[in-house]
Amino acid sequence: MDVWSEIVSAAQNMSELEILGVTFGVLSVWFSKKENILVYPTGIISVLIYVYLCFEIGLYADMGINVFYFGMSVYGWVNWKKKKEGEVLSITKNTRVQNIYSVALIATFWVIIYFILIQYTKSTVPFVDSFTTAICLVGMWLMALKKIENWIMWIVADVISIPLYWYKGLPLSSIQFLLFTALAISGFLEWRRKLIDG
Repeated sequence: MDVWSEIVSAAQNMSELEILGVTFGVLSVWFSKKENILVYPTGIISVLIYVYLCFEIGLYADMGINVFYFGMSVYGWVNWKKKKEGEVLSITKNTRVQNIYSVALIATFWVIIYFILIQYTKSTVPFVDSFTTAICLVGMWLMALKKIENWIMWIVADVISIPLYWYKGLPLSSIQFLLFTALAISGFLEWRRKLIDG
């Protein structure tokens, strides 16, 4: 069976819940790219759906990250609305030290989550699941702070998630991550332009 046949077959068997999760997920990334606060309410709907879906297919770290996304979405929503000296929170860039700190956090989360998955779950993909989750934890935090580096985190995590979700039997979600990759690249370029234009 070729890839196109697999996509058609999967599309015929996908659940309405996955369609809804994908739709709100794409909307959320689109709004983030546009620096629109609607990134958060649309994202909250998507992550709540994916908490359930990830539990059902055994992506336990991804399930946990979606719980984290929920909390960070509430925080980000408040942070983006909050005025600082009369201005809305602006896009900024990490310092070199903040980049080192971000990489160290990813490595730490990766080790901790991997250990939890192999010790306490029946995960069939603990190495990859823990790695993407670690990247996304840091990416979500950077997004809430409007750091441009959040897009780099999303690009890396999305590229890895494309085959991961396909392998786990959610091809529509896999295609969603392909779209997320394109949106994340576009978002990075748009935020970089805004940062340069000041």
